Amino acid sequence: MLIIGGGMAGLLCAFELKRAGLDCLVIEAERIGGGVTANTTAKITSQHGLIYSKLLKTYGPEAAKGYYQVNQAALARYRELAAEILCDFENKDNYIYTLEDTAALDSELEALFRAGIPGELVHQLPLPMATAGAVCFRDQAQFHPLKFLAGIVGDLNIRERTRAYRIEPGKVWTNQGCIRAKKIVVATHFPILNRRGLYFVKQYQSRSYVMALEGAQQVEGMYLDASGTGLSFRNQEDFLILGGGSHRTGKETAAWEPLSAFAKAHYPGAREAARWAAQDCMTLDQMPYIGRYSPATPWLYVATGFNKWGMTGSMTAALLLKDQLLDRENSYARLFDPARSMLHPKLGLNILESALNLLTPTRPRCPHQGCALKWNPWEHSWDCPCHGSRFDSKGKLLDTPAIRDMKDR
Repeated sequence: MLIIGGGMAGLLCAFELKRAGLDCLVIEAERIGGGVTANTTAKITSQHGLIYSKLLKTYGPEAAKGYYQVNQAALARYRELAAEILCDFENKDNYIYTLEDTAALDSELEALFRAGIPGELVHQLPLPMATAGAVCFRDQAQFHPLKFLAGIVGDLNIRERTRAYRIEPGKVWTNQGCIRAKKIVVATHFPILNRRGLYFVKQYQSRSYVMALEGAQQVEGMYLDASGTGLSFRNQEDFLILGGGSHRTGKETAAWEPLSAFAKAHYPGAREAARWAAQDCMTLDQMPYIGRYSPATPWLYVATGFNKWGMTGSMTAALLLKDQLLDRENSYARLFDPARSMLHPKLGLNILESALNLLTPTRPRCPHQGCALKWNPWEHSWDCPCHGSRFDSKGKLLDTPAIRDMKDR
């Protein structure tokens, strides 16, 4: 068994497979846990925005309940493992709040009731601005992902600095040579194989910004704006982790400036201790793609599209893929099937974005599919608006789906 990608999803998959008695190898292009996993806000929750009203409308109450159950199982597995790992694991309530209109909250609560999912409306929140209310999921969690990974990787077979360039039945070509495996899992954040699965049109990448404030308030929970473009709050020890500014990778942005302005206005005595950015794969229907990479590749599997909920999504992927790789039935697998329908309005937007940037007559170009790259002055990087690949100022690859440095094209 070969797993490509040494982030949370790939390493958890290897850990669960090893516990099940399977021999597997993890290869990572750089250092394990050093990519998207290192930049997460590390919330472990089944409440992924106001998703249940959308799932109820699109797939029905059974699918909504199933989505909740499988994510709760992921949370329970984290809780079980964290009992033996020092990783700052804390049980916290999770809140999706709105600043003004509560109609979306009412719709979500109705969906939760119809699907038999526990949730409650809360009106008073310990946030520094006025809110209209929030939907709360009790007894969720947060942790330190790198400390957690340090506790599970000890017995795993891992090869760092090993980048996959080509995937074929039974083998993967890397910069270190050819690796043979009967089954292969692609856990590279954004899938790197273009010929199958059509992932480059059925998802895109989103960038958002985070800062750690010292001397700000304790909010005693985890909070996210229901709009998906507002602010996120949680505490880590004495720090307030403040996030926001979500936008499609490669688009113009004010980056950390709105967060800095908010902090100055609402936490005037706080000190900015750190800032960083996160990148997430966003799917057409807000559910991950977990399972067979495509119907034509029964030997190849994928875990991607966690829609900003990568910690819960990674464990969900590990548990589902373990069953599939062991040829076990899993009643939740069909929910996340990557071959499910692509008919969604976002599909047209993704195709349009790619077409516009392919036709833009500027250089440099992305080595993934030739789109025009955009200069990101905040992070001093070249970013691809089509599929989210990123490169540093000298052309070194930072984020997939590209597999080569910019200079190689």
